[in-house]
Amino acid sequence: MTYAPGQQERPAAPRRIFVAGDSVAVTRPYSYLPMAGWAQALPLFLTDAVEVVNCARARASSKSFRERGRLQWILDTMEAGDYLLFGFGQTDGKPDPELHTDPFTTFLEHMRAYVDGARERRGHPVIYLPYERRRIDRHGNVARPLGDYPVAARRLAEDEHVPVVDMYGQSLQWWEELGPEATKSVFTYLRRGEPLLRDVLDGDNVQLRAEGAIECARFAVRSMLEQGVIPSHWVRDLERTRFSYDEMGWLDEETFRRHTASRVSQFPGTEESGT
Repeated sequence: MTYAPGQQERPAAPRRIFVAGDSVAVTRPYSYLPMAGWAQALPLFLTDAVEVVNCARARASSKSFRERGRLQWILDTMEAGDYLLFGFGQTDGKPDPELHTDPFTTFLEHMRAYVDGARERRGHPVIYLPYERRRIDRHGNVARPLGDYPVAARRLAEDEHVPVVDMYGQSLQWWEELGPEATKSVFTYLRRGEPLLRDVLDGDNVQLRAEGAIECARFAVRSMLEQGVIPSHWVRDLERTRFSYDEMGWLDEETFRRHTASRVSQFPGTEESGT
């Protein structure tokens, strides 16, 4: 494209990273402070060249996220060159038939739909393996309640040649290094003087505080950069150590409700869900 003398070149539209996942990735409203999803912190490490569209939803499995039209909304919205960063497993093991998948059969079937859908739209699928929960015995050994879901997701990534952000393996190392007490500083354990807000459970061993979300987001961006998944000019502040809560992007209640209700593709058999 050519421009007339004095006409400024139009800046390129930012690429987008769509995030699909469950509660550990969701962008929280203020009523959940200090709890935060790790994908909520992704923009701290990305420049204006890329926009994060966080579609993760609480209590979502690979199956329910897809069957409720959330994956379809992403695919309908994606453009060539966009990214789909997705991962599940925290909820897939629940017995609820609307959520449950088997790691090596139905889980893989649903996960493959995310890969195929992104590629059909000339996008870039990236699988993340969710971090492990905080279950540590008195000897410092970390339990692995996620079971075979990370194994199955990695197998799919290898078969389909999809990049992997191995937050799962990294978290096992982190939690072992920190130990039973220090891990409370990254999970949702309230500190002295912090109010117990309406939607927060003190002593939550699944959901992260902002501090833990930031470190998981830092790892995810660094992993994608080192693998050549994203270009270096998209990345910033990987070595920065201090962030304020004001930078975390918690949502007001109306925006949170609107995103939850609207990011669903309406087709027969799909129902909106606030989860």
